[in-house]
Amino acid sequence: MKKINVQKLAVAGLFCAAAVVGSLFSFPVFASKCAPVQHMVNILCAVLLGPGYGVAVAFGASLIRNLLGLGSLMAFPGSMFGALLCGLVYRKSRRLLPTLVAEVFGTAVLGGLCAYPVAVFFMGKAAGELAFYAYILPFFISTAGGSILSGLLIYSLEKAGALSGMQSRLNQSVYQQKGSEADA
Repeated sequence: MKKINVQKLAVAGLFCAAAVVGSLFSFPVFASKCAPVQHMVNILCAVLLGPGYGVAVAFGASLIRNLLGLGSLMAFPGSMFGALLCGLVYRKSRRLLPTLVAEVFGTAVLGGLCAYPVAVFFMGKAAGELAFYAYILPFFISTAGGSILSGLLIYSLEKAGALSGMQSRLNQSVYQQKGSEADA
């Protein structure tokens, strides 16, 4: 049997929608369009849903943004590396500050470095551009803003006693679906 957590899927869909709508609030920095809401969503996914859902939400939001013309191919490395890294760090540490740092490092450094070859090979950008100025610095500015926003939100939820309730509620409801005969 396959286990499906319907509530996690629903929350992931809401986070994906929030990231797409939030990309309307972006600003250009050098060669990148900075959308801090995506990074806020990455951290919320890490804390509430886990790394797998976080990467899926980051990918889905990046894909929808590109299909709607709201983003560029830089949305993929600019969101997915941070989502994965902060999800893994939160799963291991259960602490907010290392999770925020992981989002910033994953997005700014790893995502920024991976954005350079994407820009050169897929977008035809000149190979003479420096990755630091073209991607790492703008990604850092974007993710720092989103990390601060999510840090304040999660800290407030934690102090109010709502965060642990949300986490336990999302982890308890699992719907079991019978697999097909081919799965057996």
